[in-house]
Amino acid sequence: MPRHIWSGTISLGLVNVPVKLYNSVKVKAIRFHQLRKSDGCRIRLKNVCASDGAEVPAEEIVRGYEVSPGRHVVIADEEMDALFPENTRKIEIDDFVDISKIDPVYFEKSYYLVPDKGAARAYSLLLLAMRKTGKVAVARFVLHNKQHLSVIRPVGNALGLSTMYFADEVVPQEQLEDLPPADASPAPRELEMAERLITTLAVEFDPGKYHDDFRERVMDMINRKAEGETVVIQPPAEESGKVIDLMAALEASLASVNKKAPARKGAKRTGAR
Repeated sequence: MPRHIWSGTISLGLVNVPVKLYNSVKVKAIRFHQLRKSDGCRIRLKNVCASDGAEVPAEEIVRGYEVSPGRHVVIADEEMDALFPENTRKIEIDDFVDISKIDPVYFEKSYYLVPDKGAARAYSLLLLAMRKTGKVAVARFVLHNKQHLSVIRPVGNALGLSTMYFADEVVPQEQLEDLPPADASPAPRELEMAERLITTLAVEFDPGKYHDDFRERVMDMINRKAEGETVVIQPPAEESGKVIDLMAALEASLASVNKKAPARKGAKRTGAR
C-alpha cells in the first residue's frame, strides 16, 4: 500500500477539508550503480568537506545559500517553516478556472488527494461540485520547503493535484530563435495534405497503448547479459537528411498510413473524414 507524503487541509473560504497527498505515479526508471571497471567494486559517494577533505556526517550538514563567492548564509529548517507558519499544512484555493485555458507547459508533477478521517463528506461535496461546474481549482501550498502553484481537479472518484510552474519560471517564446513568423502561410495543397495525415492518424487517446520501448530493450539486454549471453552491439542509426520535397514527404506518409489502415480499424477515430 502506498504511503502519503503530506497531510493537511484544502481551504476553500471557511470550509476546510482534511486530506492526505499521495504520489499518483510510480516512475519505472532503470537505475545503474557506479562500479570500478577493473573488478566491478561498487563506488559509493560521500559528503566530503571541500577545504580539508574530511567526510561530513549527515547531522553536521546544514542548508546554505551563496550570497557571494565563498560566502554563505545558513538557513535552519525551523527558519524556513516560520516563513509559512500556516501554509505548511494548508492548500489555499485562490480561484476556479477552465482547465482548457491552462497551457500544459505549466504542469510539473501529479498527485492524488485522499480525504483524511472524518472528511469524506466535505471531500465528496467538493469533488462533485467541481465535476458539475466543469471548473478546476488553482491553489498554493508548501511541499519540501518550496511553495507550489497547483491545480486541483476531479480524476475519476478522486481529486487530483498537479503542481505547476510559476509564470516567471516558463521560458517566453520571444526568447526562442528561428521560430517561423506568426503569419507564416504554407501552400494550400501542403496544408490540405497535412490535415488529411493528421485526421487519418486521429484516434481516442488510450494511455495503455503506449509503452517505454527503450526501457524494455534495456531490461532485455540486462537479462540476457546476466544469463551470460554475448550481446552484439548494433550500429547507430543514420541521421535522416533534411526534407527537400515537403509535398512528396506528405504524400508518402499518407500512403504509408493508408496501407496500415486495416490494422487500425479497431481504434476509434476522432473526426476522420
